[in-house]
Amino acid sequence: MVAEALPMTGDIAPPPSTPTPVILGLQPAALIDHVARVDSSLLGQIPGDRGGSIPVEFQQLEDIRSKVTSPFKTIAGGSVANTIRGLSAGFGVSCGIIGARGDDVQGKWFVDNMSRNGVNLSKLKCKRGHTAQCVCLVDELGHRTMRPCLSSAVKVQADELTREDIKGSEWLVLRYGIYNLKVIQAAIQIAKQEGVLVSMDLASFEMVRDSRSLLLQLLESRDIDLCFANEDEARELLSGEQGAKGADPEAAVEFLAKHCKWAVVTLGPNGCIAKHGEKIVRVPAIGDARAVDATGAGDLFASGFLYGLVKKLTLEECCKVGVCAGGSVIRSLGGEVTPENWLWMRKQMEIKGLPVPPIRN
Repeated sequence: MVAEALPMTGDIAPPPSTPTPVILGLQPAALIDHVARVDSSLLGQIPGDRGGSIPVEFQQLEDIRSKVTSPFKTIAGGSVANTIRGLSAGFGVSCGIIGARGDDVQGKWFVDNMSRNGVNLSKLKCKRGHTAQCVCLVDELGHRTMRPCLSSAVKVQADELTREDIKGSEWLVLRYGIYNLKVIQAAIQIAKQEGVLVSMDLASFEMVRDSRSLLLQLLESRDIDLCFANEDEARELLSGEQGAKGADPEAAVEFLAKHCKWAVVTLGPNGCIAKHGEKIVRVPAIGDARAVDATGAGDLFASGFLYGLVKKLTLEECCKVGVCAGGSVIRSLGGEVTPENWLWMRKQMEIKGLPVPPIRN
């Protein structure tokens, strides 16, 4: 195995004059992704369903890595980090991360990657211990299977959050997770007190399936303003609903819209469907977005959609920006958009008549 690691420059503290981020991401545990292309036959040798994301212990992570013969690409990862990095690097939106990273080499890699992309890390704590890691296996069709190792990783705790962490931002971005439920609930409570809007991604179909009742309680609180789900997550969410129409994405978006101001179901190569108020829109994916790796597609869709909301675009325009951004990341390996693919995204936005963000220096 060969790891293509990021260079390390150490922690970079923002200057005192740094403005409050417009969008904050809550990722309790900073995470490093190890991404590699694999033959689909390998996926039958690891625990869990293909295409999903289930936690593993450190030794299991190492065992999986030992089975991979192709080179690994190592980058800062995690759904929230992908979305926040995309907003900062690709759309020029002021963003920050709340969380914790370990005092190890992986923690320094995370800091370097996110800070080089303009993300404010003043709310990222450094703790003694390990930084979370995840193996991302991409098959020949571009489908990804993820196995995160979180059990021994340092993370920010609910009682460490303060109102000053969130105060003044417009949006708080988070990912649903049963293992982080207390800190998620604490962050949401503070956000509501401070008038900050909350965006939530449903994480994975396994997470929805295994903790559906707790997820429903969170949705029914009506504290989630914007919810993203993919088709598999939507199917699991509706599985226990009386009269649910199987995997019908329109039924799923209607269900989510009962509890959230904005509801979005992403449909992979078929684009997305979204609802806000009485308005429902369907937007197709971009036909020439050749899929090399689906890792981060939903995360970057969220970047584009949130950019649209910040710029006060219409629901349809938000979806169009989302499919442009999601299409940009699947053109290369890993959840970080390359410079040439940011240019591709801008070209697609121009074609669609959307406001194109400035190129970040």
